[in-house]
Amino acid sequence: MPEGRHGLDDARRAYANRDWQAAISGFEHEHAIRHLGPDDLASWSRSAWWLARMTESMARAEEAFVGFRDAGRVDDATATALRVALLRQITGDLTVGAAWMRRAQTLLDGRPEGVLHAYLITLELTFAMLEGSDEWSADGIERLRDLARRLPDPAVVTLNLAVSGVFDVRAGQTARGFAQLDEAMLRVLAEEVEPEWGGEVFCNTIDLCHELADYRRMTDWTRATEQWCHDLGSDAIYAGVCRVHRLELRSAAGDWEDVEDALADVCERLAHVNPWVAGEGWYQLGELRRLRGDAAGARQAYRIAGEFGVDPMPGAAYLELQAGDRARAWHLVTTALDARDRLGRSRLLRAAVEVALANGRMAEAAALRDELHEVAREYASPGFRAWADHADGMLALADGDATASVAALQAADAYFRRLGLRCEHARVLAWLAAAYERGGDVGQAEHLRAEAAGLFERLGARADLEVPRWTDRDDGPLTPREREVLERVARGASTRDIAQQLFISAKTVDRHLANIYRKLGVRSRTAAAAWWREERAAVR
Repeated sequence: MPEGRHGLDDARRAYANRDWQAAISGFEHEHAIRHLGPDDLASWSRSAWWLARMTESMARAEEAFVGFRDAGRVDDATATALRVALLRQITGDLTVGAAWMRRAQTLLDGRPEGVLHAYLITLELTFAMLEGSDEWSADGIERLRDLARRLPDPAVVTLNLAVSGVFDVRAGQTARGFAQLDEAMLRVLAEEVEPEWGGEVFCNTIDLCHELADYRRMTDWTRATEQWCHDLGSDAIYAGVCRVHRLELRSAAGDWEDVEDALADVCERLAHVNPWVAGEGWYQLGELRRLRGDAAGARQAYRIAGEFGVDPMPGAAYLELQAGDRARAWHLVTTALDARDRLGRSRLLRAAVEVALANGRMAEAAALRDELHEVAREYASPGFRAWADHADGMLALADGDATASVAALQAADAYFRRLGLRCEHARVLAWLAAAYERGGDVGQAEHLRAEAAGLFERLGARADLEVPRWTDRDDGPLTPREREVLERVARGASTRDIAQQLFISAKTVDRHLANIYRKLGVRSRTAAAAWWREERAAVR
């Protein structure tokens, strides 16, 4: 450090210029000489935050709070308490964060409404969600909306748009919700809200895009957030969050070169800064390792994701399925489904359909597919629709309807190709090959299988992804659906009963029975049922 050249004015000037390291050095040097006032302590805290020096940032912020409070500067003390609560929440320290939020509530009690109330309501909603509430409080949402109507402060309006947008999207008002979120994001870029709070707006929006499989919007806002971080002079905190999202998108696009090492590095850096995002990064790292055939590495990454509070699903279930443990895969996916809300379940449903089919659970697979179609319609998500089309194709193939399977899989593939999701494209090609083969078009099946294999090879995928594992089951001449129908026939169920039990039409039951008779070389229900009982006895 140059001798004695870091005066307080230099530190303040460096802070104003967003030269965080120079600001920290200057404040630290001056602090060793004399006690700094709360304004300089707050600036020091913010500088340390942007460089991910968490312990230092929290310590200086708490000192600043005491200084503001003792000086009778209630608004500044409250703003500092709210900021500490936010930063504690981001780093996963919820108990201490909630205590700081209650300090702010006490300080604001009875004071005229202003922008600080908007920050407080936003925090209250977030902490309620983190403490186990399935959805943000409608009362809190309405309080913030009313405040924005009566107090058109730019920060209040921005927070209201961000919170209302998330609320509306999760309630199924996707277009209206994203319109509000997009406007809130533009306001953050225009610096109409404090940067720490603006970063949360960005994170919530991008996370919601990811949750709804809206890859295009996720890509665009991730790029914008990266530029925002660059303008703030920050290579940590939200820049690290952006890096995780950018690497997620690269992985989804099949651009895997250097992604594994980069993900591991950024997750390590974020571990004590934003644990939840670090957990998401570890999950993505597990997915990448799974696809590359590194089962042990995938399990390790999934375990670490779980330690950070991120459920490693559906990847962990796919890993068990690829290892041949169908029952374990089914247990994992159904347990995870039971623990999630409606929107959270949507990301598991396609995998759950595949796992159900692998276990011969046609009725469950159909119900899960139907739920996926419902959420795709409810949230108007093109990504969900593509997943539902893929599920349709898998189910139709298991049901022996090659024509319907091909049509559904082609619809899914069109979306994956359009967005450049190469691994998804390759997976659907493998299923299309199986569908064409089931329909008797061996030439087209071989062509698509070769194309899928070439894509997997170029991607570097080493896992057993090319041929759906459940199609290799030795179930004799019947499809899983036909076996379900025949089992019920053997147990004495009528055509109407079977249709109700399997959620299909009586006409479809009759079609399955005709196929069963033809495949088994029999002419009646009695003979078909006898075949089923003989096979069961042989298995035992």
